[in-house]
Amino acid sequence: MARIPLKLDQIIDSAKLRDDLQELAKAGADRPETRAEVLKLLKQTLATGRERAEAMLSEDGGGTACATRLSHLMDQIVCALFDFAATHVYPAENRSTAEWMAVIAVGGYGRGTLAPGSDVDLLFLLPYKQTPWGEQVAEYMLYMFWDMGLKVGHATRNVDECIRLSRTDITIRTAVLESRFICGDAGLNDQLLTRFDEEVVKDTGAEFIQGKLAERDTRHQKAGESRYLVEPNIKDGKGGLRDLHTLFWIGKYYYRVREAEELVNKGVFTRREYLQFRKAEDFFWAVRCHLHFLTGKAEERLIFDVQRDIAERLGYTSHPGLSAVERFMKHYFLNAKAVGDLTRIFCAALEEEQAKHVPGFNRIFPTFTRRKRKLPGTSDFIIDNHRINVAHEGVFEQDPVNLVRLFWFADRHGLEYHPEALKLLTRSLKLIDRNLRRDEEANALFMDILTSTRDPELNLRRMNEAGVLGKLIPEFNKIVAMMQFNMYHHYTVDEHLLRCIGVLAEIDHGDGQKNHPLASEIFPSLRQWRRVLYTALLLHDIAKGRPEDHSVAGARIAKRLCPHMGLDKTETELVTWLVQEHLTMSMIAQTRDLNDRKTIQDFADIVQSVDRLKLLLVLTVCDIRGVGPGVWNGWKGQLLRTLYYETELLLTGGFSEASRATRADQAREELVQALSEAGWQERQAQDYVKLHYQHYLLAVDLENRVRHAEFIRKVDEEAKPLATMVKPHTFEAVTEITVLAPDHPHLLSVITGACSAAQANIVDAQIFTTTDGRALDTILINREFEYDDDERRRAQRVGQLIEDVLAGRTYLPEVIEKRGKTKRAAKAFRIEPRAEVKNTLSNRFSVIEVECLDRPGLLSEVTGAISSLSLDIASAHITTFGEKVIDTFYVTDLTGQKIVNPDRLDAIRTTLVDTLANGFQRRSSRSSNSATTTAQ
Repeated sequence: MARIPLKLDQIIDSAKLRDDLQELAKAGADRPETRAEVLKLLKQTLATGRERAEAMLSEDGGGTACATRLSHLMDQIVCALFDFAATHVYPAENRSTAEWMAVIAVGGYGRGTLAPGSDVDLLFLLPYKQTPWGEQVAEYMLYMFWDMGLKVGHATRNVDECIRLSRTDITIRTAVLESRFICGDAGLNDQLLTRFDEEVVKDTGAEFIQGKLAERDTRHQKAGESRYLVEPNIKDGKGGLRDLHTLFWIGKYYYRVREAEELVNKGVFTRREYLQFRKAEDFFWAVRCHLHFLTGKAEERLIFDVQRDIAERLGYTSHPGLSAVERFMKHYFLNAKAVGDLTRIFCAALEEEQAKHVPGFNRIFPTFTRRKRKLPGTSDFIIDNHRINVAHEGVFEQDPVNLVRLFWFADRHGLEYHPEALKLLTRSLKLIDRNLRRDEEANALFMDILTSTRDPELNLRRMNEAGVLGKLIPEFNKIVAMMQFNMYHHYTVDEHLLRCIGVLAEIDHGDGQKNHPLASEIFPSLRQWRRVLYTALLLHDIAKGRPEDHSVAGARIAKRLCPHMGLDKTETELVTWLVQEHLTMSMIAQTRDLNDRKTIQDFADIVQSVDRLKLLLVLTVCDIRGVGPGVWNGWKGQLLRTLYYETELLLTGGFSEASRATRADQAREELVQALSEAGWQERQAQDYVKLHYQHYLLAVDLENRVRHAEFIRKVDEEAKPLATMVKPHTFEAVTEITVLAPDHPHLLSVITGACSAAQANIVDAQIFTTTDGRALDTILINREFEYDDDERRRAQRVGQLIEDVLAGRTYLPEVIEKRGKTKRAAKAFRIEPRAEVKNTLSNRFSVIEVECLDRPGLLSEVTGAISSLSLDIASAHITTFGEKVIDTFYVTDLTGQKIVNPDRLDAIRTTLVDTLANGFQRRSSRSSNSATTTAQ
């Protein structure tokens, strides 16, 4: 890559700055008025320089150039201020040697690069102990910098102190390593560097390397272990700027070089790899500088709010299937991956030094032994320090299948990878061509790795990091480092696929019983389809980032790839079907009424066999689990289990063909008998059963019908107009709130609004009415606390708020405005509001499906709008995918019939789309709202 002209003279006119300061000094440098004028001048100089640096960054895109320009700007201000303070404010004639001083840049500033919001780290270096003159000059400069709004890290030390502290503190040692003379006495700086090299650096390379690598690992744990987090930390995250700096620190310290380019001459990097180093560094600096300029502060996380703006600043445009921001983030992750490649190559070079018996090196890797052993079954690979390594440098050249065989042997013998082997592998990727992709043995080895009973996720990840996986399957290469610009997916597409494989391996090993009892129970019956499952899971999102539906395009890719991978015709058809339908079970379970027989019938028509049902269940569980932490929960598991059991019953002929009326009569008899056994009088039980309509009796299981009966009897005995009951469901990770209140068209809207105000996330709602004009609504909210007692108290607070709102004691809009919080970063996303009414999904109900950007009180607004359209809601199913919600409502008109009139259907769609876009305006004022709710 060509070097960008720095044009430093356009950033700051150093001579003019000094002349202006000289002019100000004539009026008396120590006057308060003069100090104010100096501060004003320096502030203006800094602001102007930064504006020019930002403009030049937009013009030439040079990230490293921008950081260098900002560092130069700071250098000139520091020099000018030091001269002004030492010459005019605190002049000293015939200064003694004790009053010499050097101002030195350390830390990131010492590298000669500075981001707009970075700290300015300065060392005031003295020959001996501090003098009054030195203290005054340093203090004048520091207070001036602070008044300019700069964050200044500073230390005042003599040379002896620097050397002594560097020996014991790795952070101070790194700061001195990167020190750069700015102004003052250059001899002091030379003295420090000479002594530092002789008294600190010499023979301590191993110690320094160990310290910096440990520091890096700690930083990764804090910032997030994966380099593929979709809101990465550009400075401290894995694969970010700090990792590049760590490489340079170690290189500078151990190989005694001043510039990264010198590592090429030392044989550490090839010229191509060094250019990769420069390219990654330049990209990260460009992003970081833009990020600081955009936010006006030292923001290091690329959060969703800013990603779109940064992409626009960097000049990215949308392509079919990928938005501009997704293309930008893909390049970000590819550069982070490149840093990982460079780190492996660098570690390989260090181990090469270790093999040469360099003193102290075995302290870096305490387990190091110089014995190398043969690897059974091959002469191409050896075991080197408990890791697989190449026997010689021609291993891949003489047989390209070895590029896959390396990972097969590592998996078979449970070995980690020697960095030397990975370095050679990375440099041999050009050997992977069409012939190798079609090679029968290579594909058989790959399938063994993919379906390994050991740790397939680990070895596939190593293949991906080394670039082999993307070369072997070019379609996979297209989704490497690809992010999806939403709050639902936590990782890039390739990372998601590998994590899914890890979840499947966990179930395969029998370790998923606690979280996934059904998937674990049925997996042994799917042994013959292991290859199908692992392959489908690896390929299910392989077509992301294309303009067409990724399920359809992915199925087409799977159909073409599977025969080459060694799958027979039946297996290929099954993989193709699983890829095409991989979202079906999840969407039906979360957005449809599973008590509606039409839902089960439609799903059964899609899966057609119990084996396909089992395979799709396991794939769906792994897919949801692989999205990211917190996405899977017990409620989703319960929905999938319900859909599975109901569909299995239908597919095996166990589904009852009895009419609804017959089944409702049976349910009444069961309830009467259960209540009698619970101590109810026969007449009491018979009268109670008459309260419920057919839909309630068929949709609610017997245990909950009995619980509801006890609840209603207690409320009636206490003569309460309304009441709530709560029940935590531990395994399902939801809490049930049952509301009994006089029926009212806007009742559900009020209940959901109260839940929103209480920060309770609703996932499902069942709405029933009784024959005496009351509503019995069951609301399921996501669980928040680990222990049932804590969760019960929280749910009771939510229930009390619902009662207060219904009774008119609390005004709902005020509570929502006060307590409702928009999700962080939701404003960064744009989702076109959508509303559809479908009459084919249920035999008894019209199904309304809405989709839009989530916001506080949304569900209350939508249910309010539906009620205002004179529609009765039978059930509501709320699904949140990050910032996006898909809510489904099963409705009828006020006569209990489907909505079929085309004009009315259009009116419903129009009203709902307007509500989604602009909110629902309640007609009642505060006073009428209270009166209405009280009257209920």
